[in-house]
Order: sequence, then structure tokens, then C-alpha cells
Amino acid sequence: MKQFFGMSQRGILKEAAKGLSNPGFIMLISNSSQFEQHVAELEKLFPGVPSIGCIGMGYDTRVVEEGVSIIAHTDGIEAVANVLEQVSLMPVKYIRRMEQDMQRIKASAGNTICIDFCSGNDACVLTTAYSMLKKKNIPLVGGTGDAGKVSANGKVYNDAAAYALVKNKNGKVRAYKENIYRPMNMNKFIASETDRSKYLLGKLNGRPAKQVYQEILNIQEKDITEQTFKNPFGKLSGKDICIISIKSVEGGALTCFRQVNDSDVLVLLELQDYRKIAEETIRQIRHDFGHISAVFSVNCLFRYLLFSQNNQMDTYLESMAKLGSHAGLVGYGEHYNNQFVNQSMTCVVFE
Repeated sequence: MKQFFGMSQRGILKEAAKGLSNPGFIMLISNSSQFEQHVAELEKLFPGVPSIGCIGMGYDTRVVEEGVSIIAHTDGIEAVANVLEQVSLMPVKYIRRMEQDMQRIKASAGNTICIDFCSGNDACVLTTAYSMLKKKNIPLVGGTGDAGKVSANGKVYNDAAAYALVKNKNGKVRAYKENIYRPMNMNKFIASETDRSKYLLGKLNGRPAKQVYQEILNIQEKDITEQTFKNPFGKLSGKDICIISIKSVEGGALTCFRQVNDSDVLVLLELQDYRKIAEETIRQIRHDFGHISAVFSVNCLFRYLLFSQNNQMDTYLESMAKLGSHAGLVGYGEHYNNQFVNQSMTCVVFE
């Protein structure tokens, strides 16, 4: 298979699509003011081609912050795109669609990936989707778009998750997750007084979450949202850690970018040498694949801001490009199988 990346910093879709022919699957990454227009134009340019889209920033070796990006797969792939609706209420109502799509392309472990763009309520969506995907051990990689909108097959949806099942007919696929944070120490905190609908974390070990965070890091309240770049929370899930970013302060509580539940076990994380960790990820991918056709990744907005503040974003993208054709989305949350995480990178590699 082959991967195409096209972009227009000016937001001109035909410019971004220049050179693309006979796509089997398309991902559209647009801006908030032109999203609906771009979705309609893309369908006219490539009618009937499976596609999903969201509002965000795309990249290959450069980041497209305000324009439009197209990532397409051609040659040796089979794909089907669809949508789970009413994700804030009952995404399971539409799970039969995914089951039928899996049957349609004869999706199987090892050569099929599910890529999704979600408008919200990600944790519930992933639990729902993966309940179907795990039956055939099909991995999932995706992310959260902006403004509560996604698209599938030329139509814009609110309160939905657009997904595509992509089958590599000439090789394997594999999903990866990169975490650049590690626990500061072995101190564990039990969450309480949470509000799932507001992503609110009220208390840690019975004390106001804001106070606990400030005392451990010796910072003022005004510095909390900046400090999360270096010290997010982590939710323990077996041997794995799901990163939880802090969004804002509400009284003595903290609002996060993903749900925290009562009795969740949390730890405080600290930033590691992300250049070294990125190199380790690249080495692992090279070890796993003799030949790489394409890499599609989702990088958290907070990673993008962290790398950019340290003038490392271009260097990071250039390093990933050494794997081969690499393109992706700067998202507001990252998906890896049934996990909704923050401040991470997830990716799928095609042989």
C-alpha cells in the first residue's frame, strides 16, 4: 500500500488533493470555519470513496495549523467508513454497523486496523467499539477532533464517532502507543468526589485535588495548567498507565481532559527525555517491520505545544519520517484500543 499526504495552508482543498488518484480511503483534517465546505468538496472530488474527517491540525514533516490536510491510502488496501451516532447517549445503539463492516471486508487480526475520529465521550465510545473489535483482535488508533464535529463519507455529524476499517491486503498492521512520562514516585492516590460529565476530579485521598497537586510540586494555583505539561496524572490500568491532563481549576477541584471515576487509582507523572523515548519507539517499529509502507499517528495537542515550546516539533517529525511515509493528526485526546489517553502518541504502521 501507499500513503498520500497533501496540504494547503490556505485552506484550498483542490490544492491539498493535487496528485491524488484512485484512493481507497481518505482522511480529511480541516479547520473549524471550512470543515463543512471541505467535506462536501472532498466527496465531489472522490465520490463514493470511504472517508472520515475531523477538525484539527494535520502534519507530515510540517504541521498545518489552519488550512486543510488530506491523508489517503492507495494500492493494496480495502476500506469501509461509517459512523457511531449519539455518542453522548448510547453509541452501542449503532454497533451493529461496525459488525457488518467487519464482515464486509473480512476484517482479521494482523492485517486490519480501525481508525476513528471522535467528537466526545471518548471513553464510552472506545469501550463500545472495542467490545466488537476485540472479537477478532483488531486494534484501534484514533483521536478527538475539535468543535464536536466529525465526518464520514461526505456527511457531517455532531455527537458522533467516525471510523474506518482499513485492511492491508499485502502485509500486516500493528498499533503502538508512546508515553513520555513515568511515575514520580510510588505514591498512589484514590480519586473521589468526581463528576464524569464534567471530567471533574474533586479529591485525592480525601483532600482537595488542587491542594494535593500544589503541595507536591510546590507551585501556585496560576501555574497548574502549565505544570501539567511536565506533571500530568496517570491512571493505573494493570501494568499500563493512562495519562490524564489537567484542563482547569474549579475551586478546590481540577477539571481534566478525560474522565476520572471515584475509586480510580492515580499517580503523579513526570516528563522524561522525550527525544530518547521517541528514538526507542522508532527502533521498536523498525525491529517489528522489515518493510514499512506507511505510518499514521495521532499526537496530543499538549505534546505539540511542549515540543514546539522547546523547538523540537520539526525535529520530531523529521525523525518519524525516517520510517517512511509518515502523516497524522494533532488531536485533543488519543485512542489506543479501548484506552482514551492524553499527552500521548498513538500510531498504526502498515507493512
